[in-house]
Amino acid sequence: MRTNLNTLAAVRNLGILAHVDAGKTTVTERFLYATGTTHKRGEVHDGTTVTDFDPQERDRGITIFAAAVSCGWDGHRINLIDTPGHVDFADEVERSLRVLDGAIAVFDAVAGVEPQSESVWRQADRHGVPRIAFVNKLDRAGADLDRAVDSIRERLHPAPLVVQLPIGAEGGFTGVVDLVRMRSLVWDGGGGTAVEGPVPETLTEEALRRRRVLEEAVAELHPAALEEFCAESALSEPTLAAALRDLTRTGDGVVVLCGSAYRNRGIEPLLDAVVAYLPSPLDVPAVRGVHGDAEQRRPADPEAPFAALAFKVNAAGIGRLTCVRVYSGTIGKGDTVWDPGTGRTERVARILRVMADRHVQLDRAVAGDIVALAGLKSARAGSTLCDPGAPLLLEAPVVAEPVVSVAVEARRSTDTGRLATALARLAEEDPSLVVRTDDETGQTVLSGMGELHLEVAVEKIRRSDGPEVVVGRPRVAHRETVVRGVSGLVFRHVKQDGGAGQFAHVVLDVEPLGAEVGATGFEFRSVVVGGRVPQEYVRAVEAGCRDALAEGPLGGHPVTGLRVTLTDGSTHVKDSSEMAFRTAGRLGLREALRVCAVALLEPVAEVTVTVPEDAVGGVLGDLAARRGRVNGSESRGGSAVLTATVPLAELFGYATRLRSRTQGRGTFTTRPAGYAPAQQPVPAR
Repeated sequence: MRTNLNTLAAVRNLGILAHVDAGKTTVTERFLYATGTTHKRGEVHDGTTVTDFDPQERDRGITIFAAAVSCGWDGHRINLIDTPGHVDFADEVERSLRVLDGAIAVFDAVAGVEPQSESVWRQADRHGVPRIAFVNKLDRAGADLDRAVDSIRERLHPAPLVVQLPIGAEGGFTGVVDLVRMRSLVWDGGGGTAVEGPVPETLTEEALRRRRVLEEAVAELHPAALEEFCAESALSEPTLAAALRDLTRTGDGVVVLCGSAYRNRGIEPLLDAVVAYLPSPLDVPAVRGVHGDAEQRRPADPEAPFAALAFKVNAAGIGRLTCVRVYSGTIGKGDTVWDPGTGRTERVARILRVMADRHVQLDRAVAGDIVALAGLKSARAGSTLCDPGAPLLLEAPVVAEPVVSVAVEARRSTDTGRLATALARLAEEDPSLVVRTDDETGQTVLSGMGELHLEVAVEKIRRSDGPEVVVGRPRVAHRETVVRGVSGLVFRHVKQDGGAGQFAHVVLDVEPLGAEVGATGFEFRSVVVGGRVPQEYVRAVEAGCRDALAEGPLGGHPVTGLRVTLTDGSTHVKDSSEMAFRTAGRLGLREALRVCAVALLEPVAEVTVTVPEDAVGGVLGDLAARRGRVNGSESRGGSAVLTATVPLAELFGYATRLRSRTQGRGTFTTRPAGYAPAQQPVPAR
């Protein structure tokens, strides 16, 4: 490595994003091998990868937990997070994206953009994370770079800027033409170091055409490139490279590379692209936080006050580790940090560079680093850690609401306490898991993002020397919504029991939020005039209405998809208070919901099923029996790809059913698609 790895300009914090089985973990493994971090190529199918180190990941052959690794390339330090591709673990992706500066989106050259590819792309959009794209598996039968790029353009809507041309196709794929430098890179059969050479004569014409297309696309998006293109009718290599870097970092374009990670072809150019195009911590805006009511910004400066965000907590063999992204300042072993969320100070016992399940001790961490801290007792995922003398609260990652629940209990009553401890540890490590006690049955209920998510959580308890667990049938999280509202509902809250009383008078209109049943959300507004209800009491009414949304009249499910308007009211000179109006808002909306026409909603999922064409009829019939609505179908490489919207409750056990109908040749993926009216009565919880 030719430069100092501690300089911020030489740091890249990035994640690998993709649909399940697109090759994220294999790309990560090849990065580690190409950079000399490992000396043997790990394989997912052999269970020998560095990042899929958990026994469940190796048994199932998928990434479940986001794993961080670090390597060096061309004088740069690359901190890399391999994220899960399964929809049930989207919260792991969300927390990782919150602390990353850039990402590589991996696509299958046969399938193109798949459902979860689109979901993680939208997550990255929300966080403003710059991306480059890698079209993987070009050695597969049916692989087509142009078709994959078209799917990126049509489904994700960026401007794809293709900078490579494949040499050979499918099994004959051996290398690429670099359209920026106009050179060829060819790998031998073992996928070793690329041999650089001139563009093959048979591809010269096509390479020049594609270079021209690339220059025109860049000139349309980049003012400086347009100026040179108009003057010279071409772009020089430095101008083109600088424009690609700018367009990547602004999100106006996405550089597209290609290769075969499994065959170890295309990895070195991808590493070069990471260094050339993705931002360093100095290239991203200063992190924003609040202290009191004032917003503050902290630059990526080792000399600034310390500020970091915890994004993952896990119980390792060496103790409890808190993974953090350091945004500013420097932290040393033995230093004290402040958690403004809990109001507690904690001492950092050790600082570790994370290599999946292995760790390297550090004396300090500086702005731009992603490290693990040992010794913190109360920090959680989403906690801010800062200098006690310069408090700052950073925005925590958004935690998705659980959609599936199961009842869990210890097989032996003497293990109830051990189970409670194990569940609390699970919820601490994964904020998208929620543990609660059902008020009616007294059962302990574990809620998560999907059937597989809960299976993994329960299996983790069993494998960590926990108690034997009995698991009930999964249940989905229903919602209730207003179909027909009510106007002018008058509610008076009057209470007098000695001393100061309570008086609040409100008039509410309740209506559906959208024309389509299944719309989610809640809106509150006030049209009261003349100061009949002071503004502070209006806010109290809104808070009371939000309290009332916790339980609906049909079955005690949360209520969504409605708009409440405060149209009138009155106060008492002595007995009115914020508490009285909050109570009036809560009880008034509850009474209004009993008068409204309310419908039950159930969660639905968009299902993409890939099956042999001779099995389409049986699969369609099974989807119809599961109350599925088929949205489309297409042929792809001898298989049929069906998309349908299916109630989530009907998908429990679908994997087994699909395998039996297709002799094990069918696969499916899901992603949440919101809520829809329940088509059959659902018992109250």
